[in-house]
Amino acid sequence: MKKLAFATLAALALGTAALAEPVKIGIAAEAYPPFASPDASGNWVGWEIDFINAVCKASEMECAITPVAWDGIIPSLTSGQIDVIMASMSITEERMKTIDFSDKYYNTPTVIVAAKGAVATPDAAGLAGKIIGVQASTIHEAYVNAYFAAGAAEVKVYQTQDEANQDLAAGRIDATQADSIAMDAFLATEAGTACCETVGAVADDPAILGAGVGAGIRKGEDDLKAKINAGIAKILEDGTYDTITKAYFASSIYGG
Repeated sequence: MKKLAFATLAALALGTAALAEPVKIGIAAEAYPPFASPDASGNWVGWEIDFINAVCKASEMECAITPVAWDGIIPSLTSGQIDVIMASMSITEERMKTIDFSDKYYNTPTVIVAAKGAVATPDAAGLAGKIIGVQASTIHEAYVNAYFAAGAAEVKVYQTQDEANQDLAAGRIDATQADSIAMDAFLATEAGTACCETVGAVADDPAILGAGVGAGIRKGEDDLKAKINAGIAKILEDGTYDTITKAYFASSIYGG
């Protein structure tokens, strides 16, 4: 009986320890300013990092930020290496076949940024005969292939948006498609200011571009999803979300 009781207590202790493990929040290992990037000391900073910390606090969860390569971030979630994705991932029907999502936590336009004078309009006609760069495994890659490749635009795929931006500044591509806020950060740099301009927002296609950015969660993790949604709702209601946003942006990025 004593051995059985000891074994039961040990099992309970192990279960409690497992429950006490931090929730591993997966972010993209590639820098994506102003949302998430490492500072000079290697610490991750940015709007999304502050947002993650605020949601975890509001949800009363202990969280551990865990960088993962972007092109493997969904497999890392489904295999249990991380528990949540908070990496500016758009909520799309295609991704929802594999994972679940929290409520939206921001939604900003998708734009074409090009070398000054190179592209007249952010559409197939304006990009015909141009080389357009996009980041791999993103909604932008899917959109460009669906709308611009058939119009004779050449598509060049990069592992990171920063690589596409560098080639745009160097004149190796004519344009890139990405989130407007991320491109604003590039255009504010010396290289971006010198080379490039925002041509405009692309036509919306919710099936490809999604319904805003949400936290990716494994299917069936309903309790975790509820906690994250409650945390998002709380910081929206108490003003924390706006306070974080004002530190990085001139206006709201929550979107419609």
